[in-house]
Amino acid sequence: MTEPDAVTAEAVARAVTALAGRRIAVLTGAGVSTDSGIPDYRGKGAPVRTPMTVDQFLSSDVARRRYWVGSHLGWRAFAAAEPNAGHRALADLEHSGVATGVITQNVDGLHVRAGSKRVVELHGTMRRVFCTHCGQVFDRRDLALRVEAENPWITVPENVPLGPDGDVLPESSDGFVIPECTVCGGMLKPDVVFFGEFIPAEKFREAEQLVHASEGLVIAGSSLVVNSGIRLLERARRRRLPVVIVNRGETRADARATVKIDAGTSEVLRALADALPTAG
Repeated sequence: MTEPDAVTAEAVARAVTALAGRRIAVLTGAGVSTDSGIPDYRGKGAPVRTPMTVDQFLSSDVARRRYWVGSHLGWRAFAAAEPNAGHRALADLEHSGVATGVITQNVDGLHVRAGSKRVVELHGTMRRVFCTHCGQVFDRRDLALRVEAENPWITVPENVPLGPDGDVLPESSDGFVIPECTVCGGMLKPDVVFFGEFIPAEKFREAEQLVHASEGLVIAGSSLVVNSGIRLLERARRRRLPVVIVNRGETRADARATVKIDAGTSEVLRALADALPTAG
């Protein structure tokens, strides 16, 4: 992690002035995890993606087979990713009483592993899989062992090119045995929000409540293309709360931010955690 340059340091100073003495909510996107080796969706150099929709997954055995092969091939490397300085900085802000918690669009679980206690995972988590028929929940690590036992031919290549959701594009899925629920034989689905699927209403309400209980909002590593992020930003703006956006490149809401910092999230979040006074 590098030290902020002069322009970034000046922007961080303005952000500290705007946020000092306030309890803040934090919204994070894929850009927070790039320093952990997980690529983002839309940043410079991001891989071209054709994400599977929920309708494709639910309606097609061929699509599900392709999904599970790619997801398994990427799982080991995805699960081995470690929290970076940005994740740890946000955990420090919560422990010091400055941050009320983290709302994340990521499914990698790195905020939890970094030590954040209140984490609202808007898009779910890759840590769990559930049965769409009976609702039984399974740990993804246990499922990975089952997949390899039922498909002994499958190999996980080294240096696999990951996607943001921990999957890869498989060369072939022929012959792959799709994992089923061991309770009822039903269809298994990762506990994540697929493209074309809505964020659960109760999960968004939890995020709204966290923003409502705060006196400022920091948005880090999100281009705010997903409408849920814009909706939370507008909740903060209606209450005239300061909004700080940290992101490399433009976002949909730069003009609405109190301070926009065009820099890496790890360095800036660490600088904010070091500079913001502990809440009384």
